[in-house]
Formats: sequence, structure tokens, C-alpha cells
Amino acid sequence: MKDFLNEIRRPISISLSRKFLYSTLMFIAGVILGLVSKMLETTLSNSLPYFLEVLDLRNFFSRMGVWIFLAVLISVYSKSPVRSAINVFLFFVGMVGSYYLYTVLVAGFFPRSYMIIWIIMTCISPFMAFMCWYAKGKGIIAISLSSIIFMFISRQAFVFGFWYFDIRNNLELLLWIATIFVLYQSPKQIIKVVTIGLILYFLTAQINLFWGML
Repeated sequence: MKDFLNEIRRPISISLSRKFLYSTLMFIAGVILGLVSKMLETTLSNSLPYFLEVLDLRNFFSRMGVWIFLAVLISVYSKSPVRSAINVFLFFVGMVGSYYLYTVLVAGFFPRSYMIIWIIMTCISPFMAFMCWYAKGKGIIAISLSSIIFMFISRQAFVFGFWYFDIRNNLELLLWIATIFVLYQSPKQIIKVVTIGLILYFLTAQINLFWGML
């Protein structure tokens, strides 16, 4: 199995000190983004600086798109699938932990159902990250994984129905474009990824995959 996986993408060895540094940075980044997300959510929109109000970051951080993108970004640029799993898990532990600690201790309420959903997602994130790491590899498995990732990002960026097709959020459209660059390896490869990903998107557009907001 190890040889088979190495044919898709081969891990890169790094020192223990660099592993510790990178993982610590991922945890800190998660904590900061969790706090920023919650603080934006609990602040009146007309109290925010004008550019933040225009960008509508409150709704942006409350949706899944940005968190999927960041998890994919951390995953594919980690040095190995194991490092990917650890880094993504620590990022979500920091993000979810700080978000809900602020919610309970500062905002003063306890959204139990949403918290359970995010805790479950945090627990499964290492397994998803382990697989996503191979999206930047070679062969049909890497193409398939990249296409699935692209499908999920497309579902966040666009809304599609029998008589309509629209952009959900302009910032998520930017994430959609950024995902193409993140997954890019060659012109032939990215054309396959985008084509298959969009086909999967249209096939699954009416299936509810998520439970709303953070």
C-alpha cells in the first residue's frame, strides 16, 4: 500500500523542529480566524469599517467555502499525508475551539447542535486531509480527488437550479478561482479537473451536503 501511495505522491521529510513550528502556526492561525469570525458575527454591520461591511465578511466566514478552501490549502501544501492530517486537525481544533469558547464565555449562549456538527467535522478532518494531500499527485486518483475538491468549492461559489445559475458570494468566487491555481499542475491536468468537477457539481447541485452556518 505504501508503494502504491508513493506512486501517486511521495512525502518529503522535514526536521522535527520544522514539524513542530508548522503545526503550531496552523493551530495559532485557526485560533485567530475562529475569534475573528465570531467577533465579526457578533458586531453590528454598521459598526464595522466600511470596507468590511462592503466585503460582507460576516456572511463569508459563516459559510463553509472559506473553511474548505483553507483546509485544502493546508492539506496539499503539507509535506506528507500524515503532516497534512495533523496540520488540518490542529487548524480546526484552534478555529472551532476559539469560536465556541468566545460564543459561550463572551457572547453568552450555547449553540449545542452546531457545536456538535463542527466537533464531528473536526474529528474527521484528519482523514479527509490525508486523502486530499494526494490531490497534488499523479494519475487518475489524483485527478479524481482534485475534481471532488473542485466540486465542493463550486457548490459554495455557485447556485444552480432548473431555470437559474448564479454566484452565491463574490468572495467565494475568488476562492473558486484560487482553487484552480492551488490544484494546478499542468494545463491538461487542470482542464480534466475543472471539467469533471463541474460535471459533478451539476449532478449534485440539488443535494444538501451541509447544515448551514458556523
